[in-house]
Amino acid sequence: MKTILSAANLLDYDKTIARPLFESVKYPWEVFDKLADFIIETGASLPEDEYDRIGENIWVHKTAVIAPSAYLNGPLIIGEGTEVRHCAFIRGTAIVGRNCVVGNSTELKGSILFDNVQCPHYNYIGDSVLGYRSHTGAGVITSNLKSDKSEVTIALESEKVDTGRKKFGAIIGDYTEVGCNSVLNPGTVIGRHTNIYPLSMVRGFVAENSIYKRQGEVCRKDIVHV
Repeated sequence: MKTILSAANLLDYDKTIARPLFESVKYPWEVFDKLADFIIETGASLPEDEYDRIGENIWVHKTAVIAPSAYLNGPLIIGEGTEVRHCAFIRGTAIVGRNCVVGNSTELKGSILFDNVQCPHYNYIGDSVLGYRSHTGAGVITSNLKSDKSEVTIALESEKVDTGRKKFGAIIGDYTEVGCNSVLNPGTVIGRHTNIYPLSMVRGFVAENSIYKRQGEVCRKDIVHV
């Protein structure tokens, strides 16, 4: 059962500069302990004719558009064609891929955004991984700390998986849509090609190709992906 949580089942490694990092782990949340060192090592090797180093351990592609009011803290890599909008707050230890949007008043820390990810309005993305072409609607929150500060577990149908982490938000699979003002509780894992209804409170594992209407009501989609 735990194999459904493997990084390879959720994410397309070809769509991130962090491919070597994901290939070094079994479960996607295991990248968080290695993320800062990976960013610093990778950033130092990026071509100077493509990336500007604009601060301590901060590398931004020359084609990225950064609003003057945005705050960037390292270690951080921002990829080609990405837009960081007004008052975005990137606290560091983050990779933002190609052609992404980090939007108005969005806060990002300890996370990896694969290519073509959009977090465009009032989002909190903490200690999370967002797969290729995933999208968070306005006000979506990845809650990354339990109220009792205990270690995060992932609830499957027949078992709970220990992550060994106190801070862990969500893993959002490729092509997944998360509706406006939804909250993803600590340790949420969502499979590829899934839709989360607006105003949802999501916990545990949601299978790929699903429509999540509310807790306990998850429908499978009859979709052929091309």
